[in-house]
Amino acid sequence: MTSIDATTLFSLSGKVALVTGGSRGIGRMVAEGFVRSGARVYITSRKAEACERTAAELSSLGPCHAISTDITNAEGRKLLAHELQSREDSLDILVNNAGTNWGAAFLDYPENGFQKVLNLNLTALFFLTKEISPLLERAGRPDDPSRVINIGSMDGLHVPTILPTPAFAYSASKAAVHHLTKTLAVELASRQITVNAVAPGFFESKMTEQTLQEHRSAIEQACPLQRIGKAEEMAGVTIYLASRAGAYTNGAIIPVDGGTSIS
Repeated sequence: MTSIDATTLFSLSGKVALVTGGSRGIGRMVAEGFVRSGARVYITSRKAEACERTAAELSSLGPCHAISTDITNAEGRKLLAHELQSREDSLDILVNNAGTNWGAAFLDYPENGFQKVLNLNLTALFFLTKEISPLLERAGRPDDPSRVINIGSMDGLHVPTILPTPAFAYSASKAAVHHLTKTLAVELASRQITVNAVAPGFFESKMTEQTLQEHRSAIEQACPLQRIGKAEEMAGVTIYLASRAGAYTNGAIIPVDGGTSIS
């Protein structure tokens, strides 16, 4: 019987990770968790100042570097891949977290808003993964594959009814991310790359700031655990997926929403 070394089971020591949208919100939670678990982390976001500031703050805990670029266009994705290749021989973990939302009533929903959400939440995720895949493939091994972790949403698991302003494109894009995760899990497994998704509920972030100010009570009442998520809980599930503990998990969609999506 193989012994289980619990002291290193969730360690990311020696791993290299990239977290998109890592300057704030869920991306920052993930990046901090990875740094604290021993990884060398790169964060990216469109706003250079915020990206550099977060990287500097997290560097007090361990190695964290900023690469500012706009991944919604091919040039920005190529720049990011080139910059990583100039610094690292391989990449162990890619976290596709960057995302956006657009809320509007059905008859008022603008086409440009719908396309903006799909472009960042879905299209950019696919093509960045494609662009970065050679670096991931170099790091993957049969007993320790490289990892792609997509950040979906509980709104891609159920039809959200709590908030008065619908977010048609957001829900649709996250449901698509979940299905794309499964498709990529099958496609990339032979290259020793696993692909999984996390479907968060409500956490403190810039995207949820106003919503929580106005509707926190209703949001908490709709959750079986009667609260929103904590940063350590988002860090915990992604550390599991990125560490040796999650090496055999592939194609999973893991809700982290206190049970909201099933209640």
